[in-house]
Amino acid sequence: MNHWLVKSEPFKYSWDHLVTEGEGMWDGVRNYAARNNLMAMKVGDPVLFYHSNEGKEVVGLAKVSREHYPDPTTDEPGWVVVNLVPVEKFPNTVTLAQIKKDELLKQMDLVRLSRLSVVPVKREEFDHIVALAHDKK
Repeated sequence: MNHWLVKSEPFKYSWDHLVTEGEGMWDGVRNYAARNNLMAMKVGDPVLFYHSNEGKEVVGLAKVSREHYPDPTTDEPGWVVVNLVPVEKFPNTVTLAQIKKDELLKQMDLVRLSRLSVVPVKREEFDHIVALAHDKK
């Protein structure tokens, strides 16, 4: 099982949109590295949902419900989508500022490859973010 993080601007597609839909198609990816990451996702893989630009924070946990298939939003061949379902809205968001300050997280692909909308997350990074999201401050 792999772990992932997907980024979306909340005004385009927010956590609440995913929850309302119940299952969302992760479309519109037009970066080859991000596309390759989508192609590596397997059903059941856990996915951190990150709001970019506005908020800049991990807001919830989703999982892959359907593996990659052709992106129906384009006629260009080679682009793919996956489907995600929401699992949990986090009680506490984990901000980019927190991630950048944290010794365990500051080298995450989220920070190093900030332009990618789909990035792998190491198991220890994933577990740490989930723990921070559930911290009873």
